[in-house]
Amino acid sequence: MTVKYTPEHEWIQLEDHEYAVVGITLHAQDALGDVVFVDLPEVGRTYAKGEQAGVVESVKAAADVYMPISGEVSEVNEDLRNDPSIANKDPMGNGWFFKILIKDMAEFDALMDEPEYVKFVKATT
Repeated sequence: MTVKYTPEHEWIQLEDHEYAVVGITLHAQDALGDVVFVDLPEVGRTYAKGEQAGVVESVKAAADVYMPISGEVSEVNEDLRNDPSIANKDPMGNGWFFKILIKDMAEFDALMDEPEYVKFVKATT
């Protein structure tokens, strides 16, 4: 499965040619510390790339979660809403935030791949 990354530290993984899963990166959860609350987007709502789609709060800070590409939210992770610590335990797996129906595949293709993201994180920390 193809995973891409944003400068705001979200990851997005293709499930198929129509849908993708979105979450926060390991770097993001490390920077936030213990996650205590998540505000997830509304299922059925369409967001533009870069639009705020949620909030994650930790013992240290709160951070916005942005839509990595344009799309319609098709599902949210209710397990994460009930136990926000999953975002710390497994940010790239069970700690996913929401799934989207992809509007523009070119936006996905333009995001950073893992080597680019690793370089980006090193350059900005």
